[in-house]
Amino acid sequence: MTKKNGTVYLVGAGPGDPKLLTLRGQECLQQADVVLYDYLANPLLLNHVSAQAERIYVGRRGRGRYQDQEAIIRLMIEKAQAGQVVVRLKGGDPFVFGRGGEEAEAVAAAGLPFEVVPGVTSAVAAPAYAGIPVTHRTLASTVTFVTGHEDPAKGAETLEWPRLATSHGTLVFLMGMKNLPTIVERLLAEGKPGETPVALIRWGTRPDQQTLVGTLTTIVAKAHAAALEPPTVIVVGEVVRLRDQLNWFETRPLFGKRILVTRAKEQAGELTQLLRAYGADPVECPTIQIVPPESWEELDGAVARLSRYQWLVFTSVNGIGPFMERLRRHGLDSRAMAALRIACIGPRTAQELARYGLRADLLPAEFQAEGLVEAMKAAGVTGQQVLIPRAAVARELLPEQLRALGAEVSVVTAYRSICPAEDRAWLKDLLRQSALHLITFASSSTVRNFSQLFDSQHEMKTLTAGTAIACIGPITAHTAADVGLPATITATQNTIPALVEAILRHSASPAMAAH
Repeated sequence: MTKKNGTVYLVGAGPGDPKLLTLRGQECLQQADVVLYDYLANPLLLNHVSAQAERIYVGRRGRGRYQDQEAIIRLMIEKAQAGQVVVRLKGGDPFVFGRGGEEAEAVAAAGLPFEVVPGVTSAVAAPAYAGIPVTHRTLASTVTFVTGHEDPAKGAETLEWPRLATSHGTLVFLMGMKNLPTIVERLLAEGKPGETPVALIRWGTRPDQQTLVGTLTTIVAKAHAAALEPPTVIVVGEVVRLRDQLNWFETRPLFGKRILVTRAKEQAGELTQLLRAYGADPVECPTIQIVPPESWEELDGAVARLSRYQWLVFTSVNGIGPFMERLRRHGLDSRAMAALRIACIGPRTAQELARYGLRADLLPAEFQAEGLVEAMKAAGVTGQQVLIPRAAVARELLPEQLRALGAEVSVVTAYRSICPAEDRAWLKDLLRQSALHLITFASSSTVRNFSQLFDSQHEMKTLTAGTAIACIGPITAHTAADVGLPATITATQNTIPALVEAILRHSASPAMAAH
């Protein structure tokens, strides 16, 4: 039986911001058996790829030695002929100076089915993120995309410099940083005025975007002084003057700040997205992993005796899923909880509960154990049976104080928080380079596990010296102080939005601004 060929998808990865990937591009990545990705494709996009898929880096850097294009095409075709779904993930748009046309020709010649998925080109996106529209009703009615270097195999130069120099529209050069002096020289030689505005945008749309503005007369010297490197988009034209008014991206309050997120991988999204929305560059480094308990015996026993309890207390969002799953495994659903009053430690936990169609009966004013004790005291727990499904290791304050109030408390293990067994050498390298501005902790567990990543407390203190520490609340801040990481920032409420608000307030301080 003849093996059926696979399919090749030429997918535009967009300019760098992972949120600018198209929905179709995301679908292709999710279906891929093999992904061939290049230097300009944001590695975060690989999060859309299944764990079983093969990832092959075929990187290409503007000033480095290019990998043989023929080898890339050969690999792409071989994988597809073996029946695999192949995604060729290319920075920007595949058909805008991306050699996607050549790759599509080769795939078509091999008789393989293929699809081209356009991407947001950096020729438009990088200027937009720098506050520069490439066209404008009164300043530029046309825009011309120009390659910054031509294929040397073509022999004679084909760029029409006289037309480019006399154009009243916008010129956008891609892959031209190495040839910037030549580009400027040719435009000036053909009559382009020396005072024509020029913008150089490096790593456009990314949190480390860098924009340099000058004129044709000054831009080469400015670029040399700033040691600006590829990948850089060059914009020439009057629209560059609008940057002073329209610069929206680089003026965000946390722009340029690289912030470590230590939450569990499944829970990091909320904090990461909020930080990114304010311009930060969040780096995820999960220091806890939520895993099942060593035995379900305790939790199953509590579920079997659910009718004896009057209160069900969730002290973390992590306890709800396991509890509801064990309930289901016993052939029960939310109706079995009809007689229970449910308390949640905070709004995020209550939101998770609502996903199962259940509403929290009690939510404390202070989102920590102390606040929960006061709220339950006011509600009346004396003589009541209270069930707390929680982590294997947690603060004992809540059950102890509820017992002191006359409640009968059953604490059962619903999950465990462990330290992920992953190599963290890259984290230490970032700290050695002073490349992290801030480390965030959303629980005491993340603090304790973070401290265990180092060979000694001395190493941890040395590497984190000068890096600000942000904690979700006073309990986490107290734990951080105990391990030798005194908090620079402490949220007033135990919520992720409150933590981000505290970081924003601190970001305006001279110490943070200078870091």
